[in-house]
Amino acid sequence: MALEVQTLESAVVRFAGDSGDGMQLTGSQFTNSTALSGNDLATFPDFPAEIRAPVGTTFGVSAFQINFGATSIKTVGDQPDVLVAMNPAALKVNLSNLRKGGMLVLDEGSFTTRNLQKAGYADNPAEGDTLDGYQVIKLDISKMTMEAVKEFGLGNKEALRCKNMWTLGLMLWMYTRKRQPVIDWLEKKFAKKPEIANANIAALNAGHAYGETSELSAHIHQYEVEPVHAEPGIYRTVTGSQALSWGIAAGGELSGLEIMFGSYPITPASPILHTLSGMKELGIVTFQAEDEIAAICAALGASYAGALGVTSSSGPGIALKTEALGLAISTELPLVVINSQRGGPSTGLPTKTEQSDLYQAIYGRNGDAPMPVVATRSPGDCFEVAIEACRLAVKYMTPVMLLTDGFIANAAEPWKLPDLDAIEPFPASQAKTPEGDEAFNPFLRDEETLARNWGVPGVKGTEHRIGGIEKSYDTGHISYDPANHQKMTDTRFAKIDGIAGDIPDQVVDQGEDSGTLAVVGWGSTYGPIEEAVKRARADGLSVSHIHLRYLNPFPKNLENLLGGFDKILVPEMNNGQLKTVLRDKFLLDAKPFTQVSGLPFKIGDLLSAIRAEIAS
Repeated sequence: MALEVQTLESAVVRFAGDSGDGMQLTGSQFTNSTALSGNDLATFPDFPAEIRAPVGTTFGVSAFQINFGATSIKTVGDQPDVLVAMNPAALKVNLSNLRKGGMLVLDEGSFTTRNLQKAGYADNPAEGDTLDGYQVIKLDISKMTMEAVKEFGLGNKEALRCKNMWTLGLMLWMYTRKRQPVIDWLEKKFAKKPEIANANIAALNAGHAYGETSELSAHIHQYEVEPVHAEPGIYRTVTGSQALSWGIAAGGELSGLEIMFGSYPITPASPILHTLSGMKELGIVTFQAEDEIAAICAALGASYAGALGVTSSSGPGIALKTEALGLAISTELPLVVINSQRGGPSTGLPTKTEQSDLYQAIYGRNGDAPMPVVATRSPGDCFEVAIEACRLAVKYMTPVMLLTDGFIANAAEPWKLPDLDAIEPFPASQAKTPEGDEAFNPFLRDEETLARNWGVPGVKGTEHRIGGIEKSYDTGHISYDPANHQKMTDTRFAKIDGIAGDIPDQVVDQGEDSGTLAVVGWGSTYGPIEEAVKRARADGLSVSHIHLRYLNPFPKNLENLLGGFDKILVPEMNNGQLKTVLRDKFLLDAKPFTQVSGLPFKIGDLLSAIRAEIAS
């Protein structure tokens, strides 16, 4: 008898296993199949920090969470409805995340005495009452995978590597996802190793068939999530790193400049280098430097030569780039600096997310050295923000800091492909050969933007000297005059402050433009704040959501907008940095709500904070 298919509005599934179990691959293929089913979605790849932790230990657990639904999805979900645990360590690390009553799928074959010991279990949790309150499905996935692929003659190690596909097949059946996109991907990926491709396909089909034919109807149900009613257009699933890379490429096209990307590999910024290195046909030059200093100096040199230099790193690398950032500010050359933030000082938590580089972006340089700072809110938003960073850098002849973070970099969501013809170009203005006896002045400024004259080497008559030593406001020559240094310092600040007149007024993302409480956020806190405010408003609370893209300078109407609220709550994945900047700029008494766990905010925690603040 066919099982009844239950219709759900949304579902949260989390795959967890050892870092060698292919959980990221499993999650990404489930995501692709879900996107092709027309659902909205958000993903959260959760990597271990160690390069290769001992197999079976909690340090090496890798997880991938996806929230998908028939309505707009803004977060990865507070708690999974289904947790797939491929070994005891994965169960131990992730069980606390699973909602009570949720489904727990265990690979019973991996719960050996040795694996239980490595995970820190004295007794087997699958056999006692530890898992009471959950729907527990115990399957010997390892054994069934070996059986499914035995005809292909693989060794035990290679055969067991297929068990993630067996698991994926079961979950695709459970949520009525299509297998063919995964099969097509496997055939393409292993085109030169058909026996590996066929073994994985066999495991995928076996897991799917198990769901179809098993007698576990009391435990395993099939679910259907209807497609979302999205705005018509062409969509694709995109990560933040991909969208940032495409936005940088678009910035080059819109400015009419070649892009030179100088970078040194660092987690979680490296995927930008990987993506841009495959875009040579668009005139993009990528350079993997020997260190962070070389990377930014090469990018700055490219800007001096007439291209648009771009560099990328995470907090530790940005610290190393600081002196060259000061040089970019002193020479007033366009440069885009992408900071993919991660957890903690020093090495910290390299694979975990945080928002703790805001001070570094706004204040973190020697001397009075201001620069614009913009931030992305989601993977899809990265495309627009990257273009805007390029526009500001070129128009105002300044380095621009673009803040993203590890969550945005690796997370994925459906993204509607933009109409590139509808984006306003911002062609770069570079100096031409002076006419007659006119002398070239590299620091002749635009009266509106205060951007200096961009003289490019090789253009006759524009030869000039430039460097990090203070220069004369009038001529660009070296100057140690006290009054001139004051004027140059004031000019550098005035140029950045003037950008406030060239960016949109701040809008309220949700709610009224005045009231009891404004929840002010930036970066990847957007989704959890948006959903928490939505729920609070549904309960009748007077609360609005304001999310900032421009962090330096702030939009010119922001102070007045915030003044319309009785209270300000600022959730951040740091120890209260935006709250301090708001107080610095506006003497605003905002209340911080902070979290530095390396994980995104939970909607429930934000909702509790909103209710407590309104009630206080």
